[in-house]
Amino acid sequence: MEKKDIVVLAYSGGLDTSCCIKWLQEELNLDVVAVVGEVGQEHDEDLDEIRAKALRAGAIDCYVVDMREDYADNFLTKAIFANALYENKYPLLSALSRPVICKYLVEVAHRYNAKYVAHGCTGKGNDQVRFENSIAMLDPSLTILAPVRDWEFNTRPQEMEWAAAHGVEVPTTQGSPYSVDDNMFGRAIECGVLEDPWTEPPSDIYKITVDPQEAPDKPTYVEIGFSAGVPVKLDGEELSMVQMVEKMNVIAGGNGYGRLDMVENRLVGLKSREIYECPGALVLIEAHKALEDLCLEREVLHNKLELEQKWATQVYYGMWYSPLKEAIDAFMASTQLCVTGTVRVKFYKGSCTVVGRKSIYSLYNEALATYGQDDSFNHQAASGFIELNGLSARNWSANRRWAGAHTDIDDAFANPQPLSLKPSVLEDSTIETLG
Repeated sequence: MEKKDIVVLAYSGGLDTSCCIKWLQEELNLDVVAVVGEVGQEHDEDLDEIRAKALRAGAIDCYVVDMREDYADNFLTKAIFANALYENKYPLLSALSRPVICKYLVEVAHRYNAKYVAHGCTGKGNDQVRFENSIAMLDPSLTILAPVRDWEFNTRPQEMEWAAAHGVEVPTTQGSPYSVDDNMFGRAIECGVLEDPWTEPPSDIYKITVDPQEAPDKPTYVEIGFSAGVPVKLDGEELSMVQMVEKMNVIAGGNGYGRLDMVENRLVGLKSREIYECPGALVLIEAHKALEDLCLEREVLHNKLELEQKWATQVYYGMWYSPLKEAIDAFMASTQLCVTGTVRVKFYKGSCTVVGRKSIYSLYNEALATYGQDDSFNHQAASGFIELNGLSARNWSANRRWAGAHTDIDDAFANPQPLSLKPSVLEDSTIETLG
């Protein structure tokens, strides 16, 4: 019997990846090893059933890998160090889970001496780039397959018809009109009526956050303890990173906090309306930022802000294993050595407010900051500081005035003009003529 080449497939248990198993077998004559990554997502079926479904679809083996601890300790902590918010809003929940899944796909590929790794992403989204970049950076010798991009059916009814004809299990219930991706760091919801950016999201899309109007009438306070940038305590109780994220999802989500509604610039070039629920992620980043404000020196903090956006963009673009992102990681890690302390957070009706912070490494000096009688700031030093601080700009201004170059403000005072609106380039008569 001819020995077939092996492909390792990222498997979710849904219709797409179940069809991928059969398609890879029949169209490319490959044996399929499926890998299911547990990263804290909700499951319509338990993991044993998902594994059984992969085997029924024709996979020669299926690994169910619990990646939660690795994901939380080695991926989410780095995101918190970087206060990672793509476009200063989105905490990268989908982009963060892909590289950890790819890490295990490549490990299984090496175990089976496989030539191929496959994913079930479409040709329109960001995830195809994240999977393929990560796999290629981990092992450039592997060939990456994308069946959903390549097969001949383009609509879900066509796919279901093909599945039924090829013995692949077809969902017996009407599927959700939304596309949902989730893990312990939150949920991403798109498609259906959400594709109209003017439409308010229906309440039924939310699962881990309550409506702020229905949140408790009294505020909830929590204290989050950090050690070298990592959140390790909640109200004095030591927790693992997995436990911390899970508990913060419950507390923040129960107070109506953590919803995002945004138009996002996808890597592939289009704009997409996205709804996110990420209560735990947003709280931990907000609290971490507050502690950094207390503990980081000014120039470190200012330069870190720029690199945070670069880090988030690198990860969003699927460059987790890139040299630039890893170099930024080294900078971020060095800034966290003294980010140790406690942050007090107040939740109320959908809001999250930092109301207290303390640290033995605090750079806040009350004697310098106070306006009271204990003020130790040298006020007399300010005039000399201002003299030198503005010297270059004053020198520039004196030169331009001596040379006769007037500033806009000179012209405005010399020749004041009433505010007027410019007429349209095309008058009505012109429009009629063109018509």
